[in-house]
Amino acid sequence: MTVASRSVAALTALAFTLASCGGGGSGGSSTPTPTPTPTPTPSALYAVPAPEALTVADVQKVLAQAIEEAAARNKPAVIAIVDRVGNVLAVYQMTGAPTTLTIKTTHRVVTPTDVEGLAVAGSPAANPLAAAAIAKAITGAYLSSSGNAFSTRTASFIVQEHFPPGNNQLAGGPLFGVQFSQLPCSDFSRRYLPAGGSAAFIGPKRSPLGLAADPGGFPLYKNGVVVGGIGVMSDGLYGYDPNVDDIDNDDDEYIATAGLSGFEAPQDIRANNIQVIVQLRYTDADTSKLRTNPANARAFTALSGTGSLVSIPGYYAQGSTPAVLAGHAYGSEASGYRAATAAERGSGNTIDNVDAFILTDGAGNNRYPLRGGTDAAEVSTPLTQTEVKAILEEAFKIMSRARAQIRKPLDSRAQVTMTVVDTRGVVLGMVRGPDAPIFGTDVSLQKARTATFFSGAHAAPDLLGDSSPDVQSFVQKVRTFLNDPSALTGSRAFADRSGGNLSRPFFPDGEVGRPNGPLSRPFNQWSPFSTGLQSALIFNNLAEHLGFVLGASPTDTRQRCTFLPDVPGTSENRLQNGIQIFPGSVPVYRGNKLVGGIGVSGDGIDQDDMISFLGLHYGGERVTTVSNAPKDIRADNIVVAVGAGVRLRYVNCPFAPFLDTSDQDVCGGK
Repeated sequence: MTVASRSVAALTALAFTLASCGGGGSGGSSTPTPTPTPTPTPSALYAVPAPEALTVADVQKVLAQAIEEAAARNKPAVIAIVDRVGNVLAVYQMTGAPTTLTIKTTHRVVTPTDVEGLAVAGSPAANPLAAAAIAKAITGAYLSSSGNAFSTRTASFIVQEHFPPGNNQLAGGPLFGVQFSQLPCSDFSRRYLPAGGSAAFIGPKRSPLGLAADPGGFPLYKNGVVVGGIGVMSDGLYGYDPNVDDIDNDDDEYIATAGLSGFEAPQDIRANNIQVIVQLRYTDADTSKLRTNPANARAFTALSGTGSLVSIPGYYAQGSTPAVLAGHAYGSEASGYRAATAAERGSGNTIDNVDAFILTDGAGNNRYPLRGGTDAAEVSTPLTQTEVKAILEEAFKIMSRARAQIRKPLDSRAQVTMTVVDTRGVVLGMVRGPDAPIFGTDVSLQKARTATFFSGAHAAPDLLGDSSPDVQSFVQKVRTFLNDPSALTGSRAFADRSGGNLSRPFFPDGEVGRPNGPLSRPFNQWSPFSTGLQSALIFNNLAEHLGFVLGASPTDTRQRCTFLPDVPGTSENRLQNGIQIFPGSVPVYRGNKLVGGIGVSGDGIDQDDMISFLGLHYGGERVTTVSNAPKDIRADNIVVAVGAGVRLRYVNCPFAPFLDTSDQDVCGGK
């Protein structure tokens, strides 16, 4: 039960701006004052998902169908089921399932670095395959919504060094880096409570290994509503699919496909019907090639002798007898996500928009009420609650007008999560569309913190203050690459697209034979499990957590990622849920002074970019005190000689993105 050691220890304009009328008599008149005309309540633009949830009988049915298929294939597996917000409802380990997990690239030689090449040895009593199965199930649930269904094979398609994978000279996947989100060390993701009770189900929950790209994870649906996910591990190899030109015969994927029978995603919203330059991938499994008929699966209670439910420290049945659990309906208070009430919207607790969804604490309270900045010690005039409200309200309006890229039917409105932070990374407000994918909640915060961190004066000192020489080395790599000895000290404004340019294994992005960006690994060390600074910052957190899950350590990794120094006078660092390296965030400025950042996630990356950039622009126009970064300090002024004179990017907005206008260059000149 040890973690093996290595040498590398995206139809209205401003529909919510409604004018009210009033009247008054002249000075000496006895005419009564007319009753003011009531301000009409804006009608909702979004449909709220129906309150569907997995029952105990549903979970047992999914398990039984998967177990029967695994037995027919002679592939004893570990099978995990979660609800939409990541609560683990069951982990079933079949007798004879492998007990060693290897995280590895198999189609080329990669020097073991960070998580790449990690081998985790366990036992039947403490099986690391359960961590991978949970990660797969969470991935299927978190990446999906009523408008899109994504699997772990979809994730594999969009996180590699080329998009589509295997097509040399094309840029990296649109969600390059998303695998290092929902981290087990995150200060944002909720942790399992062994004591149980309703509070135990508040989401979103963390994932043991972040998001998975290994086929065998799918979302589960009831009546067109995503209610959870299934993840299967039967071979001990946790990897990804580098070749999209063939059809795999993947046992994990077939076992999971049998399990989700009766809970399938609607055909028209599956990833293979969603166009992102090319059609995405959803599954290689052909149901006609299942070795069982799921409809004939025996009842779960009749499967004695095939294996058993197993407890997983930090996730499921810890300290108790494992039992199949029912899921919680997304949108309920207990799920951790719900619609903001009229009272909350009217009080300034959140944005004033009838479609707003918020995160909750399970006791009726907004988990992230709007607030002003906490960083007065470093910023002379921190962000105010009024400014945060204006930025998020205007961003929400942009989202409501934007044409979604990853949702069906065509011309659906985008749905994302948006988060504002101060320069310390403290959340000042978070709001989301009613059916935005769950993964974007954590990622929007990662993006906001990342743009703020790399635009601030503390980036280099904080990285140099990490205990790892490897993490420290990225500062000099950036300075050498940009030919700027003062880089990462606040002189430039970096959006997540800018930092993402520097985080690719080829620079310019996708051009094989070019050197890696300074925040990436050289290609002989790079893989989706070893991305560079992103993975280096949290590798030790992952290793500590796996030791806890396997029972090798009584102590879990702390609930804050990275080992950067704390902000003076606090017990928090600036990157407590890790960094993100795909687009969708911009820093917030007061004049030429950095005061925070906004991050957006849940649709296409250009949509995310646009919502953050224009939300801040129009929010700034509304309050007149904050704005996007001054144009002369934005990272798109940086020309990198190493890349043959390539200019970094700041944001990239979609062409003709709105449903209510034919405007084209919507971000130009701002």
